[in-house]
Amino acid sequence: MLLTISTTHQPATDLGYLLHKNPTHLQTFSLNFGRAHVFYPEATVERCTAALLLDVDTIQMVRGKGKAISLDQYVNDRPYVASSFLSVAMAEVFSSALNGRCAQRPTLVTTALPLQAQLAAIPCRKGEDWLRRLFEPLGYHVEVVQHALDEKHPEWGQSPYFTVTLSAERRLSELLTHLYVLIPVLDNSKHYWIGDDEVDKLLRRGQGWLEKHPERVQIAFAYLHHKRTLVNDALERLIAEEVGVEEAEVEAEAEVLPTTEVEESTETVEIGAVPEIAMEKKLPNLHEQRLQAALEVLKEHGAKRVLDLGCGEGRLLKMLLQEKSFEHILGLDVSYKALEIAQKRLHLDRLPPRQRERITLIHGALTYRDKRLEGYDGAAVVEVIEHLDQSRLSAFARVLFEFAHPETVVITTPNAEYNVKYETLHAGTFRHQDHRFEWTREQFQSWAQQIARQFGYTVSFVPIGPEDAGVGAPSQMGIFARSSAIKEENA
Repeated sequence: MLLTISTTHQPATDLGYLLHKNPTHLQTFSLNFGRAHVFYPEATVERCTAALLLDVDTIQMVRGKGKAISLDQYVNDRPYVASSFLSVAMAEVFSSALNGRCAQRPTLVTTALPLQAQLAAIPCRKGEDWLRRLFEPLGYHVEVVQHALDEKHPEWGQSPYFTVTLSAERRLSELLTHLYVLIPVLDNSKHYWIGDDEVDKLLRRGQGWLEKHPERVQIAFAYLHHKRTLVNDALERLIAEEVGVEEAEVEAEAEVLPTTEVEESTETVEIGAVPEIAMEKKLPNLHEQRLQAALEVLKEHGAKRVLDLGCGEGRLLKMLLQEKSFEHILGLDVSYKALEIAQKRLHLDRLPPRQRERITLIHGALTYRDKRLEGYDGAAVVEVIEHLDQSRLSAFARVLFEFAHPETVVITTPNAEYNVKYETLHAGTFRHQDHRFEWTREQFQSWAQQIARQFGYTVSFVPIGPEDAGVGAPSQMGIFARSSAIKEENA
């Protein structure tokens, strides 16, 4: 199996310092399953390529007193395709680079370099889409070439083996870490015993990126070889007692909500054309106001088939299910655990058959096209977009507005201007640790209007919660409606 890493950073031969391997020497390392060779096919000032060639001795691994050798130990793909053996070899041969250490070029360790990594052959039975879903969210340009089962017999079809090339400006330690974790995920197999220490290893190597990855649940399952107890342990530690981001936000806002507003605000306000819950003796829970406002908009616009995207633990789903006007409801979330909580909250196992047919829960990400989201006329995205990297918002917009394309879309997000009202929220910090950004009213409206123009919608804006004359309301809502011209064209 072969891994090559190239750079055009100049002088490109600095790659040798980072890897702690001299470009002029061939080096060989003994491993308990074979040998690893490090060499440089090219090493010039303009471009340098380091190669890790792994020679796996599958027979020697199983030879020994009392060990029987079966045919599949002689005939298999392990010496040729990237697998967990390669991850182990990287950890042993490139340990300093993997851990971000270089005494001779310390500034290079923290410098993003133009890097290209190529895996000559890697098995991925889930296909090219899965390869892209693993690496593209990390910012890599991914090139994939699938190999035929036999070039002389094209009628036999394609094999599950791919050559994969990844390109990005990255610290070398980041690139090695991503490969170290994700190569076994693609292979969906490990050659050694999976125990509790593998959870620690996954969390250590995944720190800073895995918790943000849209496929983190699937990565944990594959990396830990589908051992559910280990996966649950990893996810609980990774997502810090995840009961859904939504729940954590509600608790956070309850802690910082100004008490004067809770005690004194008694007036009834209007949200555009949508009547909000009357504020009687105290301010209703802010998150409940968001959910109720989203529900009322969907009802007013006559939605029958409704999406709850980023449904969390199912608070809005429960409210939608209680409204008979909604004929079918689909909840999507990236977190398996949140969906499990939603299932319990909704008592899906005890619902009458007709009620159960009205609701569907699915696992998925908001940044990848999903045909299951098509055919709905309303969608609610409540306090979700701020959990996405801004670089992925364009993908989210296409998934929702171009491909799913419902008649009505409701999006709510925090109003960053209102943060000054929260005395315990330090300047420059967000309301929740998982937020990637928080927008002012002008920023949200600018983004929403651009989206509306791009995909044939009109958009209006309404505040959520008590309004301050200077900074507005704590949350803001955009109501997107497909323009009449688009409707007539589709009709």
